[in-house]
Amino acid sequence: MTDRDRIARQMEDPALLRLHRALSRLESVVTVMNTGAHPDDEQNGLLAFLRLGLGMRVVVACSTRGEGGQNILGPERGAALGVLRTREMEAAAARIDADVVWLGFGPGDPVHDFGFSKTGEGTLARWGEERLLERLVRAYRSECPDIVIPTFLDVPGQHGHHRAMTRAARQAIALAADPAAFPDHLAEGLQPWQVAKFYLPAWSGGGATYDDELPPPKATLRVQAAGRDPATGAAWDHIGEWSRYYHASQAMGQWRDVPRDGWDLHLEGGAPEAAITEDLPASLGDLAALPGAPPALSVAADAIGAAIAAFPAADRILPALLQADRALQEAEADSAYPHRHRVTRKRIEVQAALFEAAGVTIRAWPEPALLPAGGQGRIGWHVAGDRPVTLRAVLPDGVTGGEAGPTGLTVTAAPDAPFSQPFRPGWEARGGNHGTFLSAEMVLEDRTIRRRVDLDEPLQIVPARTLQVEPDAFVLRLADPPAALDLRFRGPVPDLSLPPGVTLDGTRLHLTGPIAPGLHDLAPRLDGRPAMRMTTAAYPHVGRLAYLEPAALRLLALDLALPDARIGYVGGGGDRVGLWLGRMGLDVTVLDDLAADADLSRFDTIVIGIVAFGTRPDLAAAVPALHRFVQDGGHLVTLYQRPDQGWTEGVPPRPLTIGTPSLRWRVTDPAAPVTVLAPDHPLLSGPNRIGPEDWAGWDKERGIYFAARWDAAYQPLLAMSDAGEAPLQGALVSGAIGAGRHTHTSLVLHHQLDRLVPGAFRLLANLVQPAW
Repeated sequence: MTDRDRIARQMEDPALLRLHRALSRLESVVTVMNTGAHPDDEQNGLLAFLRLGLGMRVVVACSTRGEGGQNILGPERGAALGVLRTREMEAAAARIDADVVWLGFGPGDPVHDFGFSKTGEGTLARWGEERLLERLVRAYRSECPDIVIPTFLDVPGQHGHHRAMTRAARQAIALAADPAAFPDHLAEGLQPWQVAKFYLPAWSGGGATYDDELPPPKATLRVQAAGRDPATGAAWDHIGEWSRYYHASQAMGQWRDVPRDGWDLHLEGGAPEAAITEDLPASLGDLAALPGAPPALSVAADAIGAAIAAFPAADRILPALLQADRALQEAEADSAYPHRHRVTRKRIEVQAALFEAAGVTIRAWPEPALLPAGGQGRIGWHVAGDRPVTLRAVLPDGVTGGEAGPTGLTVTAAPDAPFSQPFRPGWEARGGNHGTFLSAEMVLEDRTIRRRVDLDEPLQIVPARTLQVEPDAFVLRLADPPAALDLRFRGPVPDLSLPPGVTLDGTRLHLTGPIAPGLHDLAPRLDGRPAMRMTTAAYPHVGRLAYLEPAALRLLALDLALPDARIGYVGGGGDRVGLWLGRMGLDVTVLDDLAADADLSRFDTIVIGIVAFGTRPDLAAAVPALHRFVQDGGHLVTLYQRPDQGWTEGVPPRPLTIGTPSLRWRVTDPAAPVTVLAPDHPLLSGPNRIGPEDWAGWDKERGIYFAARWDAAYQPLLAMSDAGEAPLQGALVSGAIGAGRHTHTSLVLHHQLDRLVPGAFRLLANLVQPAW
């Protein structure tokens, strides 16, 4: 972290706010879990009120890392995007003092974000219904939620990932309470758990993306978020948007002049209620009033009440909290007490509040944050306050620490230390995250007080030697293969698995004979194991990221003919189509900046990358120049655009409307049959004749944000649909306009190119031919 990073972190973390938040945790003994499928699915305003307004513990259960989504911030896609969105979810949760439980562990896990699904059944078939249920039951039994609230309804017209999570959230309730379900949990020490209340949202999830076919259930409760946060003066809904602000890769965070002040919920199987805590013990005082409660609970409840009332007077808060800690320890000694887990958690929270009331601030950081296996580094720390504190570093497997000193300790990673995993199972607001943290102890009167402290940024164990191969893939035309391919290794020269007809001389691949059609993985290796590539990024809202993946070098040999065209490519940061056009052997110029009066006459074809109209202000300003380009004989090719991100009336050369809600205007099955409406159309017949084999092997989906209506100048060329739905014809339309042509495609070609799907390259070569 830079000095400015550390200053910014300190400025947004005032001591009085930390103390207020720590005390507010003590007001309730209720845990509420909000379930969703993706980071940013959580209902942040409601959760902000439940946690900060009512004192409840909030847990967000999320099934995927969002790795199948888009990223408006930078180039991260797939697993790297999953790392970014994981960190965004943690930062969003931290803002409202919530915990996170993950049910999926990145793209290598069956429970991952594979893009889009229209049905819960389709999603569960990919994830594995039994697998998802087991993980959710485990979350119920480990986190003990009293209340479960899915964000979305399980209704047609909703995202299939959302539907699957809501369905599983309901089914897991009975399973979690059944000792016969997943008995291996009991062997691990997890006990059956009965969720007391299951609420559905009494609002529609429809909008520009989704289109709930059924109305929401009738509200049985309105959670009225009265007043404002006393610590900040902000409305609860505004604090929810502070949380959503951290989902920046998805453009979340919305300012409302008039904040929302209530949320309607439907209690499944229940009657109308006046409060969400109705029929639940909401506080320690409520627990103390129940039959069989340890008498010490009343003492603890009174002491906690006194501590909260004394804010911000630390000299009165400290003795009250110490009294509460003594009483909670006494109550916790009753191992048969059915609410013992609440007492244990409350004691942990009391001890964290004692650190704040004692004026003890601990900061810790890794040096370096990326520690190579076999290397040595340091964990530094600083303790502010006048009370003695003992610190112990909790380290991951394969990492050992030296003797702790007043400012830190050295750490050594063994040569075979496991590399850090970015997709960990959970995150807790009270600390102890990312595999490396501090355990802090101090003595107050007769009490030993403990808490966990996270590092300012995670310590990550990375390979001692990494490799990046540039380029990481070649596209070889079988009719005209090159004699040699030049490589650049950022790192040592690896061992490669070479196919017949290919040899390596230093950093040059020689094609010494015919190469078989298809995809060849040369599988680079270092030190006897797969070579790893490390991708790093840094964003102000989440800090520095590092993602490890196997280094790749692949050759795609295919039957590919190219048009004679001069191409200009305008990207919006969401795809690598410009790169692939160059690797195919086409004459392409990347246009990073377009003047409003740009002269584009030197190009035959201009290609606009996905959602570029929403991310390139210069592109929006250059729309008249693009229209002149078409009128004068150029070929404009637009890849899919979102209707809510810059694709407004007047952007296309002739009216062309993208369908909303977008769920209705996409084909999510990558193997969905494709009907060619005009087989002899130039875009489908040359220079490559597109046949059935070109639609094979597609990944994730066929297309999204299909055109719904278009001017008579355009001709639809393809029809396709998901099973049981009417065919859509807006995946590829093209029309002669003036002396030129505009072609618009909603096929996810950019994703297929990244997956080296042969048909995508052949079709793209056709699409970029000059107008005729």
